[in-house]
Amino acid sequence: MLTVLGRFSARTISSVANISFSRSSRTINRAGTSHIKRATVNPFKTMTTNVPEPAKRFKDDHPSATSDRVKIGTHDGIFHCDEVLACFMLQQLPRYASAEIIRTRDTSKLDECDIVVDVGATFDRDRHRYDHHQGTFNETLRTLRPDLDVKWDVRLSSAGLIFTYFGEEVIKQILKDKLGLERLSAECLRSVYKKVYEGFISEIDAIDNGVPMFEGGEPRYNISTHLSARVASFNSRWDEPTPESGSLERFEKAKAYVGQEFVEKVTYYASSWWPARDIVSKALANRVALHESGEILELEKPCPWKEHLYQLEQEQNIVGTPKYVIYSNKENDWRVICVPVQPSSFVCRKFLAKPWRGFRDSELEQISGIAGINFCHQNGFIGGSKTREGALKMAITSLAATEEA
Repeated sequence: MLTVLGRFSARTISSVANISFSRSSRTINRAGTSHIKRATVNPFKTMTTNVPEPAKRFKDDHPSATSDRVKIGTHDGIFHCDEVLACFMLQQLPRYASAEIIRTRDTSKLDECDIVVDVGATFDRDRHRYDHHQGTFNETLRTLRPDLDVKWDVRLSSAGLIFTYFGEEVIKQILKDKLGLERLSAECLRSVYKKVYEGFISEIDAIDNGVPMFEGGEPRYNISTHLSARVASFNSRWDEPTPESGSLERFEKAKAYVGQEFVEKVTYYASSWWPARDIVSKALANRVALHESGEILELEKPCPWKEHLYQLEQEQNIVGTPKYVIYSNKENDWRVICVPVQPSSFVCRKFLAKPWRGFRDSELEQISGIAGINFCHQNGFIGGSKTREGALKMAITSLAATEEA
């Protein structure tokens, strides 16, 4: 069995209950044979959660190879970010880790592959076919995963399709391999999954499908990485003859490049972005003790707080109440941040007092009458102070100020 699996671990063998292996023929057979009892793999088995469990919808996501080595099929020629990332994500899973990537449009060769992405004009999960180019395909993360209750309606590319069904497992595997995290709470996993889609995958889906960014006032997605354009540069030049071996080498380089960025996003969201939620939660719990209005939050340390604040205030039914956030960057350096109406907006729920804007140091102290404050942006969305007392008074005074003052 170990000869057949190569890099597959013993843990993987025991977890993939719906695959049997014939030692004599070194052939992987599909479940359903008379001597194997089929089992359903539940990715949330060890977790307690009140979130609807999607595991039953994600059955049979295992290779069904008819040869020694599992094969991932995709198209040849010019490659794009979506299939490059799709292949990388699959290869993070033990059952596909040593898979051979077959780049071809030959249907007979694709038929021999265990899973096919971005080619074949077929989306069929039972047959492990994940293409999105056919005219009948209009799926989004929202349509395929209603259990997530997400807003995104961007048509999926092959990257989005693979992430839709394998993303949670890929995230868990990366965090185990890179950070040594054996278990994640269901809430953390789901939040990181959504964040990776919003901040990484959706851009790739939209660009590959030519989705307009705006259909109204708000963007349907954000471009924050420009990864699709960077991956395009890994292809051969139009006037550069490249043998098939060279083309595959370029594909592998692009895959490593994309993979590094994807892994960095996953680990950041899990190990840095997600823990900030606790800091924001504590600040919300202490807001009335800090000031009777409940409109000022003090963070115990700087952190990515905005998205957590919007989510938590919805959960606590206090949307719009917090107006200012204060925290210390370092000794003798405090910040007063106005809460924006939306995460990416410069329009704030309440700006700092108008007479202070654009002034600094002693001149600002004299105008405001507050000792220690040393900075107010000319647009009034951020200020600074040498002391906590000054920062807090800056926020309290601004609460009572009018925009006309």
